[in-house]
Amino acid sequence: FTRAKNAGNIIMKNLMDFCIGTVMFVFLGFSLMMAENYIFGFIGVPNLQIFTNFGEFINTNASSFVFNLVFCATAATIVSGAMAERTKFISYCIYSGVISLIVYPVEAGWVWNTQGWLFQMGFHDYAGSAAIHTVGGVAALIGATILGPRIGKYKKDAFGKVIKVNAIPGHAITIGALGCFILWFGWYGFNGAAAKSIPELGSVFLTTTIAPAVATVACMIYTWIKNGKPDVSMCLNASLAGLVGITAGCDALDAFGSIVVGIVSGILVVVVVEFLDIKLHIDDPVGAVGVHMANGIWGTIAVGLLANPDAPAGLSGLFYTGSAKLLLVQILGISAIILWTAITMLITFNVIKKTVGLRASAEEEIMGLDLTEHGLPNSYADFAAATHIEYNADAPTQVLGDVPVSEAVEVQKMPTFSEEKSSKFTKIEIICKERMLESLKNSLIDIGITGMTVSHVMGCGIQKGKPEYYRGVEVEPSLMPKIQVDIVVAKVPVRQVIETAKKVLYTGHIGDGKIFVYDVENVVKVRTGEEGYDALQDVE
Repeated sequence: FTRAKNAGNIIMKNLMDFCIGTVMFVFLGFSLMMAENYIFGFIGVPNLQIFTNFGEFINTNASSFVFNLVFCATAATIVSGAMAERTKFISYCIYSGVISLIVYPVEAGWVWNTQGWLFQMGFHDYAGSAAIHTVGGVAALIGATILGPRIGKYKKDAFGKVIKVNAIPGHAITIGALGCFILWFGWYGFNGAAAKSIPELGSVFLTTTIAPAVATVACMIYTWIKNGKPDVSMCLNASLAGLVGITAGCDALDAFGSIVVGIVSGILVVVVVEFLDIKLHIDDPVGAVGVHMANGIWGTIAVGLLANPDAPAGLSGLFYTGSAKLLLVQILGISAIILWTAITMLITFNVIKKTVGLRASAEEEIMGLDLTEHGLPNSYADFAAATHIEYNADAPTQVLGDVPVSEAVEVQKMPTFSEEKSSKFTKIEIICKERMLESLKNSLIDIGITGMTVSHVMGCGIQKGKPEYYRGVEVEPSLMPKIQVDIVVAKVPVRQVIETAKKVLYTGHIGDGKIFVYDVENVVKVRTGEEGYDALQDVE
């Protein structure tokens, strides 16, 4: 979802989230979170057992350490996407250390340590909608707000007021989709690892499947109705939003509750992403706030509303039992977690901003953080994407349009081409879609064209009144791959070439192509030295 010039930087930040987080968790984080002694249920007293009594530690806490370490790294890495493409690497490393050392361990201890005050109140967050995703989402919101938008994201007037929001599409939606699929698969371990029985594991797997699937369908329908086309990137976000939403109550909700969570999550992520971007002008390139914060909050509250007593957790939600007790506890818990995270992250990001600096320079941002931060000219090296022509020997030689030519709107009347000219030769340049090349080539050969030059070119354009949207924002015209066919004729009538090309390429829709006609003074065949008409009579 970010540009290729920053891909290596994002990879490095995610790697450091886990590695720095591990160091912080070893030295203090785990001892704070899972301490045996708690001060009023709010903060643990570190015992550093991992250093002082390793034998006892591996017997009692080793598995818990690894389990919670992964959760800690997950909370930390959420921020990388929201602050992508303009954050200093050193500043991000400092943030990652702080959230892993103090912020996450303290609030996660409230939720999952048996002495934590939220645990003792009955707060339920099975796998981290609140303790992980809301924390990461709140940190992402605060970080993106303090950091400011990417260069070129918002156009402002002379008074600094935003007058236009620009879409900045990511470089590889396919890689984003692959990441989504990997996360979805990994979520079965994320949610299922805490299961204590096979029936409970089955229930967790069921709800973890239903919610994201429903969320994706809901998002597809919503964006299809809203924008005229289903939004691919938003649907990928919706899958993750559904997973985040069900994480708190995957053991407490039934199938119906999972469907409700999914529907709300799929629509909520679109609303929040567009509200932040279009209304609040907070630049979140990957939609981290909409996915994690908004749906982390929703998923936590949904437990209080939709918990079914017959589910493995045995909790009583408002809609099933009429009791609001669990709902009030969930609201109190999520509010406390948001407050703690907001205070600590405001302090952290502002201190970083005033010391080492939070944002990369404008020059570094424009050049890309891969090069300026890591000396990496190209994250993809020899695997950079290339455009290929799609050849199809069985392609039809003619593609007829579905709109009569008489209905085409002529923007401006120009003099028609005349073959009565002083030049001996004519060059015809045809710009068209790649998929039309085979049909065009066959048709030109049929009328006697024996040679042509085919080139890859890039063109841009947008149909007036029918804009394209990326994540709810109108997309500026962008370069698209086209094919340029150059032909020089002397014997074959120019008008016949033009009419043949028009007949093949015409569909009546934007993007059918253009035909340009030029005078040519002379033609020289290098091999034989022939010039003029003779130089065009065979193909080398």
